[in-house]
Order: sequence, then C-alpha cells, then structure tokens
Amino acid sequence: MKTANTEQTKVRTVMTRDEVQEQVRQFRHEGYAEDRVFVLTHDKTRTKRLAERTDAEEIGVAEQGLGTSIANIFRSTGDGLRAKMRSLGVAKDEAERLEAAMDRDAIVVIAWGGREYYDDDFDREVYFYPYTYPMHNQPPYK
Repeated sequence: MKTANTEQTKVRTVMTRDEVQEQVRQFRHEGYAEDRVFVLTHDKTRTKRLAERTDAEEIGVAEQGLGTSIANIFRSTGDGLRAKMRSLGVAKDEAERLEAAMDRDAIVVIAWGGREYYDDDFDREVYFYPYTYPMHNQPPYK
C-alpha cells in the first residue's frame, strides 16, 4: 500500500460511476480509511446509490456535526451540499465552485483528512483534482 499523507483532504470531481469507483480505490490505496472516503452529488438518491455501489460513504452527522445536520434539513439542496463540504474543510468559494459542478452532473469524491471545521474556518491544504487556482485569496494548494 502506498503511504500518503492521509491527514490531507483531497477532492476530485468525476463524471461517471466507474470514475468514482477508480478514485475510491485510489484513495484507499493511498491509505485513507473506508469511513473517510465520501461521494457527493446534487441528488440524494444518486449519492446513496453511488455510495453503495462504490463502497464510498455519504457525509453524515459524525463528519458534519449535529448542528450542521439539523440545519441542513431546512436548507436548500445547494446550501446543504456546500455546508457538508465546508464541514470537511473546503473553503466557501471552492464549495460554491464544486456545487456548481454538481449542478452540471459532476460527482465529487472526497478523501477526508479527519479534522472538522466550523463557521468560516477552512483547510488551506485541500488538494483538488483537477487542479484549480485557489478562489479564496490564499496561497496555491500543495
């Protein structure tokens, strides 16, 4: 098994179930635990189906916290998706960009580093595939 920095959160956008499965396999090969690899789409049913078929997880209460989980009940789909990504450390601008990609049927696969984030706090070390320039006025990602 390849040794990677599994404390770093990695985010990949893909378009198909096969790509999701390959990325989940890659993240596991790098050493990410099963319960730290997530799949996210704009449709709850699609997310659930992909999670079941690719051995990925859905972002739940344990990852996003009880407060965010309860608030998501009252949020729009887009707001809820962005809140889930924010709880894993994705910056607000990046969460908006990823949610817009999900509007166009993209699938987001996240290997989570394990730290929870609250309010406006975010992880400046998140690694995005494909690489994007940072949208939150921070130094480039490593």
